[in-house]
Amino acid sequence: MKKVLVTGASGYLGGKLCNALVRQGYSVKVLVRPTSDLSALPPSSEIVYGDITDSSSLLSAFSDCSVVFHVAALVEPWLPDPSKFITVNVEGLKNVLEAVKQTKTVEKLIYTSSFFALGPTDGTIADENQVHHEKFFCSEYEKSKVTTDKIALQAASEGVPIVLLYPGVIYGPGKVTAGNVVAKMLVERFSGRLPGYIGNGNDKYSFSHVDDVVEGHIAAMKKGQIGERYLLTGENASFNQVFDMVAVITNTRKPMIRIPLWVIEAYGWLLVLYSRITGTLPFISPPTVNVLRHQWGYSCEKAKRELDYKPRSLREGLAEVLLWLKNLGLIRY
Repeated sequence: MKKVLVTGASGYLGGKLCNALVRQGYSVKVLVRPTSDLSALPPSSEIVYGDITDSSSLLSAFSDCSVVFHVAALVEPWLPDPSKFITVNVEGLKNVLEAVKQTKTVEKLIYTSSFFALGPTDGTIADENQVHHEKFFCSEYEKSKVTTDKIALQAASEGVPIVLLYPGVIYGPGKVTAGNVVAKMLVERFSGRLPGYIGNGNDKYSFSHVDDVVEGHIAAMKKGQIGERYLLTGENASFNQVFDMVAVITNTRKPMIRIPLWVIEAYGWLLVLYSRITGTLPFISPPTVNVLRHQWGYSCEKAKRELDYKPRSLREGLAEVLLWLKNLGLIRY
């Protein structure tokens, strides 16, 4: 039985991946920090305490594993200290790559990147051949993902057995976190704190259901070609289309107003100021609005073809999320 290690196992995607791996009969080792919430992890997980920013903790963690899933990342649109994106996302990947090189037992490293690493598509539907233009970055997170992408591709060219995965906007049941922005927006929408459409609907995202992304990761372990990039994206839609779909599914009224992006940006700056005082991270921040001003439409045809990736429709996925949020008592309709 293959032993696999998952970094970022206590996160939204990482926890789901660990559970799916255990269900499929794999022996799972998790790299977590002592402060991590382990409640969502399978009881059979072998727990190793460490941190991707601490290279010495990785060597012993990787020592008896044939596959490493590097899922750990700092996923936030804004942080008061942006240097953390470099420390965790960039330096963390460098440490993982170095540990893989030194360990010798790792046959495959599955690296979870993001479609942000490939950049905005503004008017087109792009694929894995897109390279970020680097003329501007909407957020420090995006900038860090572009940097890590180059490092990962360079490692592949040097013979590191890495497969690169690029999920879209991940959503689904599980956790209401910064990594599950759709669930957060639905809670805001039904609470009345987000009373209208966001902007004019020119935004576009590729929405990826978390369970589909998990299956894509496992398929990449089994079938993914070393050194290749795979987009684990889904249906391309604007948030206005999402709100319309939600209204139909829940049989509730569609939003009556449109909130201009400049209003949301001003609100974002206020929340950032409030965040600096209280230490709580803002729900909306200016980088979020920067992202909303662009389109991020992607095709997952390569993953469908080579990994047998099967993304569900956005309507099916949203119906599942809405029911989950309703059962939790977070929304009412």
